[in-house]
Amino acid sequence: QVQLVESGGGLVQAGGSLRLSCAASGRTFSDYAMGWFRQAPGKEREFVASITWSGKSTWYADSLKGRFTISRDNAKNTAYVQMNSLKPEDTAVYYCAARRGFYSNSDRDYAYWGQGTQVTVSS
Repeated sequence: QVQLVESGGGLVQAGGSLRLSCAASGRTFSDYAMGWFRQAPGKEREFVASITWSGKSTWYADSLKGRFTISRDNAKNTAYVQMNSLKPEDTAVYYCAARRGFYSNSDRDYAYWGQGTQVTVSS
């Protein structure tokens, strides 16, 4: 099993930036593809971005391309998502997730999840 803990959420004004971190423990971090998802109140969880175990390939939700950047540091067992030009509609709980094998944009493919971190963007 792998345990995931997100951090870095908070309150930010529209146009601002945040960097979320996802610290992993329990298994070899580089064995896992990582994903970020988010869930806004009253909405279904949606895909944000994912990254392969090596970090060489990434995948973004079309609506977030250019504003969000996913990365990972396997030496630190940590994945990140840099979020720029934030908008009020980015307000959500953000979750990181891990899966063995290839990266995916479907939350059903991820076996391990963090507890989430709240991001609130004020207008």
